[in-house]
Formats: sequence, C-alpha cells, structure tokens
Amino acid sequence: MDTPAPIETPRSPVCLTEKEIVGFKYFDQLLPLLERLRVDGCDRDKAGNRELHFDQYVSMILLFLFSPICSSLRAVQRATELPNVQAKPGCGRASLGSLSEASTIFDPDRLIEIIKELGLQLQPTVKDQRLKDIQQQITLVDGTLIAAMPRIMEASVMKQKSGAGMIKWKLHTQFDIEKHIPSRIDVTRNGGGDNDERAVLERTLEADLLYIKDRGYAKFKLFNDIVNIQSSYICRIRDNSAFTVAEEKPLTEADRAANVVSDQIILIGQDRPEKVRPNHPMRLVIVKMKPHVSKGKYGGGSTGADCDGFLRIVSNLLDVPAEIIALLSAYRRTIEVYQPDYASSASLYQLVC
Repeated sequence: MDTPAPIETPRSPVCLTEKEIVGFKYFDQLLPLLERLRVDGCDRDKAGNRELHFDQYVSMILLFLFSPICSSLRAVQRATELPNVQAKPGCGRASLGSLSEASTIFDPDRLIEIIKELGLQLQPTVKDQRLKDIQQQITLVDGTLIAAMPRIMEASVMKQKSGAGMIKWKLHTQFDIEKHIPSRIDVTRNGGGDNDERAVLERTLEADLLYIKDRGYAKFKLFNDIVNIQSSYICRIRDNSAFTVAEEKPLTEADRAANVVSDQIILIGQDRPEKVRPNHPMRLVIVKMKPHVSKGKYGGGSTGADCDGFLRIVSNLLDVPAEIIALLSAYRRTIEVYQPDYASSASLYQLVC
C-alpha cells in the first residue's frame, strides 16, 4: 500500500504523519468501554446517516490529549485522514462541522461511569508508612480559581455591560493521596451561595473519608456534616479563632520533633449560642512554623494569608498522635503542587466547547 502523503498542519510547516500519532496502545483498553456510547445523541438522526458517533468523538479528544502534534481542532480533523487513525475508532474523515457540532449533541455526563470504572482499576502508590493506622481514604480538598482560561464555557468572555473583568470559574478538587489522582472535580462559577467552596463540599460528602482542608473550609456546620456522614476531617483554622481549652493532652518526643507545641481538646463557638456549634469533641493541634506575611497580589511575594508562626489545626480524630495530625495537614500542600496544565486545558476546552 502506498504511504499516505504527509499532512501539513495549519499552525506550522510540521508535517503530520502516522508515526507522530501516539497513544494508540491505550485505545485497546479504552475503546471497548466507549462502545456503549455509540447510540448516544442519535435521536435526532432520523435518516440514520450520522457518521461521527459519541465513542468516535471521545477517541478524537483522546487523540488530542495523547498526541502533542494535534494541537488544534483542525489538526485533529486532518489527523482523521490518516489510515491508522481511521482504523482505531472505526470512523472515516471527520469534518470540522461535525467535530464542532459534537459538543452540543453528546452528553459528557455519560463519561462519568466510564471514568469511575477506570478509576477502580488504579492501584495505590507507595503509602507513607507513618499513615498506616489511618483507615479512612485520605482526601485533600481545594478550590482553584481560574480567571482567564479561554472558553472554559465562558471564562474569557468580557462582561458585556461594563466591558471590564472576566467571568471566573473554580475547580473544586478532591484528591486521593494514595492513588495521587483527583477523585472528583466540580466546576462552578466563582462566588458565594451554592458556588461557595464549602457549599460544594457539603453537597459532595461521602462516608469513610478523611478530608484534609485549608482554613477556607472552616465552618462548624461542615464539620458536623462530615462527622454525621461517618467521615473525619483535619482543617486549619484562623489565627484569631476564639476557643476554650477543655483538656491538655501530653506531648510525646515524636510530637515535639514534628514541631507540635500543644495538643488540646477545645470548646469553640460557645460565645455564639444562637449559631451552629460543633456537635462533637474537637481537638486542636498547634504546630510551630515559619511566620508569613502576605505581600499582596503585586507585592513580589506569596499572596497567601498572613501566619503568625503557628499553624492551628482542628480535627475530630481524638486518638491519632499529634505528630500524625501535623503530617496529614502538611500533606494538603500536595494538591497545591498538583496543578492541571492550564494551557492544555484551555486548548482542550477550545476544542470541545
């Protein structure tokens, strides 16, 4: 068979050839799972002549993710002219119109069950042996603000009335520390009410998890909801939080080596009897750390909140050593290190939206 002529991409003189399309080794595992999507979105196709189906469209998205050479919608479309690309998902040459229309026809929620099935196949990475006695699934929680990702539904569209500012979105992420992958990501507009990060977490709570959170999630009702659902929490609280010490717990040498300066059972919220208060015993572990002063958004330094040199951590875990509470709280920074490639994400949303 004749070797197909290289296809020139619109962005550069680089020629697109079969050998530059990578990631096909994963398709053998993924395509059988995608077969169930074949009939989705076909209700409107009364004539029965649809050529691009949902499973094939997902394959095109995977092609974009696996092959850096496919950096645009047009490049993906041109790649569908290659015989090896056509053979895997079993489709012919896709038109730009079909690929653009696909995002309005196919329901992305149908992919959730497939993602869950794949997630169940993942095995934990090497576990920190210091955490061997923690029986619940350790889940890090964070909300990442996206201010300028092109076409993450509307994110780069300027407000029409004022002509200033951008629509902002948040990725509410739950991160499985053992498997080192996000276990859940909810996307909302930035703001309060139902879009507040604490409200989103309240709606998505599950049993038998240990939620590790920063102080933006400090809320008595949320603490109670977590305990009521048979899960646990470790959460930083504000430096000026008011509380009463009910019991001083002794520190071990291991606690002191972890910079723990106090371990207490506390009463908190007692000064606000009309408000929601913790309905369970609460523990406060204080860890000495380097003081930090915010330099503001344009001050040339970190924009994090001020810290007086002591990290205040509350939890409903009363029997776990204080050193482990401090260690688990430090693990929360893992989710800060794990950040999506926003440039690639922006390109992906441009591709599918």
